[in-house]
Amino acid sequence: MKISFIQFFFLQYEDTEILYVLKWLLCPIIVTFLLPLMIVVLLYISSFIAHIYKLRWKILAERHGREWASAQRKIAYQWILYGRIYHGYEVRGLENLPSTGPGLIIYYHGAFPTDVYYFFAHVLYYRNRIINSVVDYFLFKLPGFPILTECLKLTIGTKQTCLNILKQGKILMISPGGVYESQFSHQYNLMWKNRIGFAKVAIDAKVPIIPIFTENVREAFRTVSICQKLLFKLYTLTRLPVAPIYGPFPVKMITHVGQPIPYDPELTPEQLQVKVADAINHLIKVNQRIPGSILHAMVDRIPLLQERHKQKGDVK
Repeated sequence: MKISFIQFFFLQYEDTEILYVLKWLLCPIIVTFLLPLMIVVLLYISSFIAHIYKLRWKILAERHGREWASAQRKIAYQWILYGRIYHGYEVRGLENLPSTGPGLIIYYHGAFPTDVYYFFAHVLYYRNRIINSVVDYFLFKLPGFPILTECLKLTIGTKQTCLNILKQGKILMISPGGVYESQFSHQYNLMWKNRIGFAKVAIDAKVPIIPIFTENVREAFRTVSICQKLLFKLYTLTRLPVAPIYGPFPVKMITHVGQPIPYDPELTPEQLQVKVADAINHLIKVNQRIPGSILHAMVDRIPLLQERHKQKGDVK
């Protein structure tokens, strides 16, 4: 019986590591053109789930209170599944997140916050805690999103609102760089300007700050790096994300949760801001390859090659 060259190749090397490598390398490439569309689909499926539960409350108002827990878990599960398939998403250091009581999470903002969705879902499923997140106001204006912001505990984040959330013993998540950082930080540089509002809130609420960073978040989505002056002027005028985004690429994503920074009454807001920035920069330095590489970030999904690179000391 005649066999093709490809059949001969696989028969020849079926007992080697090549098939294992090809499995991990080709799987994300095959789904590159299909799963990116799922991000938009999942966002609106999440909104649809929230609408269904809201309608259910109206019909059964006499017997059921308005409780989002069931809807939140259904929404979280689909993001866990998508993140696991498309980005091999993991969380490391989740034990650093307090299991009870308040805490303020501070993170580096990627071009598109898929890592925030994944992290929210993991904390809900594996720590049974809801994260309240501060987001930009324009999200409240997108069709279908207002109910989602209510269900997933998203807020514009005035100082008083943030204080109230923390004083209720909840977890709050803030990116000091916000949309500005997501649009114009191309090499994992923090762009916080002189923003110390989060530090003031943490000091007033007397809560610990938990720094986190997601590895390869800039390789999953990227913003164009041309016409920066024009894009910056447009952003200054509109405060909207005007820089075009491209992606997502099926890179390995790992959210690293750093050691909590405890409340210290001796620190000023400016000093606390520097301390938190240093903690996040340390997470970036230890865990992120700079300059970023989409190709290398995809190779990171292959456990065998990743382990070999680590042994050689050239992963990061």
